[in-house]
Amino acid sequence: MGFLSATLAGIALLTAAAPDARQRVAEPTELVFGRAESEIALKTGAFRAIFGDEPFDWSVDLDAGTIVFSSATKRVTAPVQVIGTYSLADGTFLWGWDHPSVPEARGADARLARDFGQRNDLPLFTTRKVTCTEEQAWRFTAVALYLSGAQGAYRGPAGKALVFMTFGEMTITPIA
Repeated sequence: MGFLSATLAGIALLTAAAPDARQRVAEPTELVFGRAESEIALKTGAFRAIFGDEPFDWSVDLDAGTIVFSSATKRVTAPVQVIGTYSLADGTFLWGWDHPSVPEARGADARLARDFGQRNDLPLFTTRKVTCTEEQAWRFTAVALYLSGAQGAYRGPAGKALVFMTFGEMTITPIA
């Protein structure tokens, strides 16, 4: 089994063996933050291994609920959730759980982060729009990734904003 196959299999086992989202939301704050940081690092590494140094483009269809990553040699498709958008102009993060451009069904992972924030009195997770750094926006995304059991996270540029997303099981299709 190659590195990529072994890594993706390991991620699937990690997610399958993990407690469900409601159990994760109830875990202690520092445990969630630590696990979230570890998982996003592991899963981002596995995602990067899919493309290696090969450049790729991305697109999202919020109505269909999919994200597509395309390169010259492969196409990766996965279900997508929007955690929020980060404004480069004013340094604010608008959560996907109450974002005017995000259909309700695409804000489910963001709502888990909000539930976690409500349970632990964390205003940055429960306030619709917060001033933060891009690094904090990644932390929000890592928490949503961990709580939901998502397979990966991505940050893509959209005009003067960055869209922070989680995605589910990937389908990898070679391009002939």
